[in-house]
Amino acid sequence: MTAVHDTLSDVRTDEVRALTDLAFTEIGVAFGGVHRTHRGISDRVFRCVGLVAGRASDPVKTVHDAITDGVYSAIRASTGTAATVGGAVADLPLAVPPSHTRTGATVIAAVTGLIGDDLADRRSVLADGGVTLRVDGAPVEFGNDAVAAAYPGATGKIIVFVHGLMETEHAFEIGEGPHYGPLFAELGHTPVHVRYNSGRHISVNGRGLAQRLDRLVQDWPVDVEQIILVGHSMGGLVVRSAVHHADQVGHGWVRHVTATASLGTPHLGAPLESLAHYGSAALLAFRETASFGTLLRRRSAGIRDLRGGSLVDADWENRDPDELGAAIAQEIPLLPGVDHYFASATITRSPRNPIGRLIGDGLVLRPSASGENRARRIGFDPANGVHLDRAHHFSLLANEDVAIALIDWVG
Repeated sequence: MTAVHDTLSDVRTDEVRALTDLAFTEIGVAFGGVHRTHRGISDRVFRCVGLVAGRASDPVKTVHDAITDGVYSAIRASTGTAATVGGAVADLPLAVPPSHTRTGATVIAAVTGLIGDDLADRRSVLADGGVTLRVDGAPVEFGNDAVAAAYPGATGKIIVFVHGLMETEHAFEIGEGPHYGPLFAELGHTPVHVRYNSGRHISVNGRGLAQRLDRLVQDWPVDVEQIILVGHSMGGLVVRSAVHHADQVGHGWVRHVTATASLGTPHLGAPLESLAHYGSAALLAFRETASFGTLLRRRSAGIRDLRGGSLVDADWENRDPDELGAAIAQEIPLLPGVDHYFASATITRSPRNPIGRLIGDGLVLRPSASGENRARRIGFDPANGVHLDRAHHFSLLANEDVAIALIDWVG
């Protein structure tokens, strides 16, 4: 028992220090961007003044630049020192690591969603673990006894919930409900909640999910009869990537999959990522806005994959992620022999409303959520979908109409 507490204490300390280090480091990076923007604007102003005053303004510019550079350098040095010290000694009197709590997990999820691929490359403890299964915020250990203890009363029917970008498994508990996990537990299914680093490539997370489910089925305390996969937003793409990978390599668990359901998933891509892709290039064209362009280009591989709904490694391997042009996304067919369902939403009363066509649910357009537009068709049966009017993207996580549809589809 003491060893377990020591391990949790070590993980808590590592996570708190990593968060402290990252916070001060990012503050320093932010001030660096403000510095470059400040200098870009001031240089343009002094050039304009110079057209009128000639070289008379040079001494003023020299003094201004020296003071400006000195102030920003001092700030970045201070934040760098704070990051180093905080990363070495910071701690909080928490009983469990931040990643085991709802608030801490939410903060880490937001960070990893933005720069999770970079954190994984740096082997940050914040991105450690990749894809995990979670119960009450804690990761599930594998092994027959450990899995049986994590899922007491396990049945042969498993329903897996996969969250979206910058979310955790707690996203399925928002609002007053109905919450799908407890609902399906009453129907005899065992809910399994997944957490993953949404900043990594979708194909990497899909492969990780496939491997975790393969091991879970091996260690499951009873014979598995049925697996249902439910993904919200990016989670729906991770599900499709996982079943595709499992089918390709011959994982046994995929033969138990009877249905998938994607809730507000950008199967055909997300317009906001396209806007960020082209907007970053435009901002980099001017020194005054280049810092904002650089900031946009720091967005994670997972976010970039949303531009075309990429599911496999070939979509991004050996490619320049900032290259302008159409998004590359191979057409990966839906898993055959399985029922596939989808839910979409628009913030307007009617999906045909011009605003609804333009904005969708605030993040995903209806054609993308249903997997069909003029250029592409994923293969969903239109009869296997449900649409919510006057609803936003996160309404799909806990909605009575969606709950009824899920029960009708797979319950």
